[in-house]
Amino acid sequence: MNKKQSNLILLGVSLAALIYFFIISPIVNIKSKANVLLASAKELKQVFAKNDISLLKTKLGDFSKQYADFEKSAKSIYWASFIPYVSDFKNGVEAGSYMVKAGVDTVNAIEPYADLIGFKKGESSFVEKSAEDRLQMAVLTLDKLVQKIDPITTDIDMANSKIAKINPNRYPKKLGKMIIRDNIINIKEQFEGTASLFVNAKPLIKKLPEILGSDEEKTYLILYQNDKERRATGGFLTFYAVFKIKNDKMTIDQSNDTYSLDETIANHPKAPREILTYHKDVSVFNIRDSNLSPDFVESVKLFESLYQKSGARVKYDGIIAMDSKILVDMLTIFGDTQVGGVNFSAKEDKRCDCPEAIYTLFDIVDRPVGYFKENRKGILGDLMYALFYKAIGYSPSKYWGTLMQTMYKNLEEKHILLYFVDPELQKSVEQINFAGRINDYQGDYLHINSVNFAGAKANLFVSEEVNSVTKGKSREVTVNFRNPYPHSDCNLERGGLCLNATLRNWIRIYVPRDSTLESFQGSQKKVQTYDKLGKTIFEGYLEVPTQGKATVIVKYTLPSGLSTDSMMIQKQPGVENQKWLIEVNGKKFFDGILETDKEIKVK
Repeated sequence: MNKKQSNLILLGVSLAALIYFFIISPIVNIKSKANVLLASAKELKQVFAKNDISLLKTKLGDFSKQYADFEKSAKSIYWASFIPYVSDFKNGVEAGSYMVKAGVDTVNAIEPYADLIGFKKGESSFVEKSAEDRLQMAVLTLDKLVQKIDPITTDIDMANSKIAKINPNRYPKKLGKMIIRDNIINIKEQFEGTASLFVNAKPLIKKLPEILGSDEEKTYLILYQNDKERRATGGFLTFYAVFKIKNDKMTIDQSNDTYSLDETIANHPKAPREILTYHKDVSVFNIRDSNLSPDFVESVKLFESLYQKSGARVKYDGIIAMDSKILVDMLTIFGDTQVGGVNFSAKEDKRCDCPEAIYTLFDIVDRPVGYFKENRKGILGDLMYALFYKAIGYSPSKYWGTLMQTMYKNLEEKHILLYFVDPELQKSVEQINFAGRINDYQGDYLHINSVNFAGAKANLFVSEEVNSVTKGKSREVTVNFRNPYPHSDCNLERGGLCLNATLRNWIRIYVPRDSTLESFQGSQKKVQTYDKLGKTIFEGYLEVPTQGKATVIVKYTLPSGLSTDSMMIQKQPGVENQKWLIEVNGKKFFDGILETDKEIKVK
């Protein structure tokens, strides 16, 4: 063996050693640490479901140490960050470190008040206190908790900035049968969405104690929207309540139906075009019909234009609109509740294939009787009040976690809409999409809004399917309405309960501005086209008979300069179980129930 061959062998051995010590060994070590971490993460998820704060703190502490060990081993290949894949790995690991820190800080912050926010922590004397004391304790606890939100938000924001640097497009679509690129895109989008939601919600979270009257008394209007008689923002405004809250005391000043509220207005203005055109025998503008715009803020303006004429008007700090799903969800969580000698239950009622409480309310409110029903719709306010005090009467660790998760879901799905007079608070609820606004989206867009004008409670029985098929710039939107149930006995003299009748449906299709209508089939009145809320609107009217169906088919052309890489579909508030199919150039991008506003990435 000559000297040249010896040098080559030495060089090869040295290179192999370098590859082993700087690449292979670190990767093997990283993989080993990652497997330990994954097992710990699964265990942590199971522990979190147990709702035990002490156990969660212990396991999260263990996980934090394991993550630090994993990160230490990961740093051994950071020298190769000039390679894009290693750079992405580094950003992912660092993002995880920030999230672990945020998790540890959150658990440490809530531990002293764990029982009050739904976690188990030994024995609690919470339920032994009066309702007022429980409420005061909850508000004071919240005040202490939100003071620690800034560093947690900073860590989440830093994690988000690291994740944003990862480029999914550099990865293959598949490795064998394993989907790679789309999974990275989905994880990245979910993380960024959750992180931005938390960051955007920070102003609202920090002001929660103030909203609950920690500094001064707050007054709120509760508007109940009957989603079974659908209106633009969710449902017919059937009753209202005025409640005040100040630290340890919540009081309801007023609770009545909106008909009574309308009676406090001396002179009602003439009804607007929409009501004169589509409503039945209504010529004046009433508060109960004021939620005409699908944009909740715009409807609040219409509501306020009439409410300021009312002799019962009060100055309020905000409006909370909710529909029947909130009532049913609370009855599901807390069980049957009695008000005024009447039992309300979330159990299924065969008379309407709906929750029993819904039928009971309609029976009290709408069935004609030969005597005067005092404050017939005010019973809704009494029921909600009873459920609120039932909620704070239980040990928080038993129900509050479920209640908070359920209410958050209802905010996401627009069964609760929020409006605040304070501009900063209003901006915050708009940023997290809890304000029921029509989105100022720059790309492709679709929103379908239906209004039941004098069609009984037919939305309780009518199902809907929406199919959107796009080819190039041409789109065809088909909306199918079906009502398989028989007509109700609507004879007032016999005391019939008129729930199901012909649905009188005013329909509006909101599309990108400057879209061109090609045809509108199925409208029984003249089709209107106009611009509003930054969109072009195609407006029509149809009737859906009982045990029958109706269909509208709208064809239009999108603007030539519009980017169709993504599409925003906005759900109408109060709507449940509406099926959608989105197809673009022969490919399905969404097929299912539209539960929330949805952004669809077409490219």
